[in-house]
Amino acid sequence: MQRGSGTYRRAVTSTHTGRWVRLDGTTNTRDLGGLTTTDGGCTAAGRVLRSDNLQTLSERDVRRLVQEIGLREVIDLRTTAEILLEGRSPLRDVPEVTHRHFTLLPERGHHTDVFAVEEDEPLDLPEGWVESLLPRQSAPHDRGEPPAVRSYLGYLADRADAVVGALRALAQPGTGATVVHCAAGKDRTGVVVALALSVAGVSHDDIVQDYAMTADVIEALVAKLAASPTYAEDMDQRDIASHTPRADTMDRVLTLLGERFGGPAGWLEAHGFGPEDQARLRARLRD
Repeated sequence: MQRGSGTYRRAVTSTHTGRWVRLDGTTNTRDLGGLTTTDGGCTAAGRVLRSDNLQTLSERDVRRLVQEIGLREVIDLRTTAEILLEGRSPLRDVPEVTHRHFTLLPERGHHTDVFAVEEDEPLDLPEGWVESLLPRQSAPHDRGEPPAVRSYLGYLADRADAVVGALRALAQPGTGATVVHCAAGKDRTGVVVALALSVAGVSHDDIVQDYAMTADVIEALVAKLAASPTYAEDMDQRDIASHTPRADTMDRVLTLLGERFGGPAGWLEAHGFGPEDQARLRARLRD
C-alpha cells in the first residue's frame, strides 16, 4: 500500500456494492454501515447515509427513506444559495424529519437559518449572492497541493465550526437514521464522512475506498447535476474525469491531517470536538 505519494494503490478491491441505496431521485446514496473497524468491530447499518442532493426525490423515495429506513434527520452541507436555487426537498414536508444546515463554503450575507430564510417574501439576499455559489478556496501553505485537496483543506480551515457542528449533530443519540448530503455527495459530504468514519475506527484505507466509491456512479451524477440550472455551468466547464473522485485525494487529506494533527481525531480535538463528543459519535456509528 502506498500513501501520500500521488499514486494510491489498494491491495484488495472491494466496493461494498450492497451499501448502495437505490432511489429514483438520487444517484449517490449509500449506507455507512458494514465497514469493519480496526479493533474488529463494524459500523452499523441504517444509522447514517451519505447522499447527493435530495430535491428530486420521488414519493416512493420519501416513503422508503422515512418508513422503511427510518430517516429522521437531514444534515445539509450546501450553501444558502444552493438551497434557495434548488427549492424545497419533499422531505421538508415530512414532520418526523429534522433538517439542519452547516455550509462548508464561505457565504455572502449573514443568514443563520436558511430554512427560515427560504420562507420569507421577498428574499433579502445581498447583491451578487449567486456568484458565491461554488467558490474555490485554499490557504497559502496548501497551494502546492492538487486542487481537490486544497478545497478539502479549505473546508477544514475556513469552516471548522460548520464541520464540527455537522458532526455534533450527527453524534446526537436517536432511534432513526440520518442522511448527510451536499450537491454531489462527494466533496463536502466526503470530508465530513471521512472524519466521522475515522472516529468510528474505520481504517485509513477503507475511508479512502468509501470516498472513491462515487466514481462508480459519476456519469449519472454529473448528468443529474447538469440538468439543474444551479449546477449546469460548473458541470459543463469540466469533463467527467475532472469531476471523478480520486482515491489519491482523500488519501492525501488524511495523510496531511496525520502529519499536522496526529490524525483526524487530533484535528477534531483541536477544534473543540473532544473525547466525549467523539465517544458519542463512535457510539452512534457502531453496533
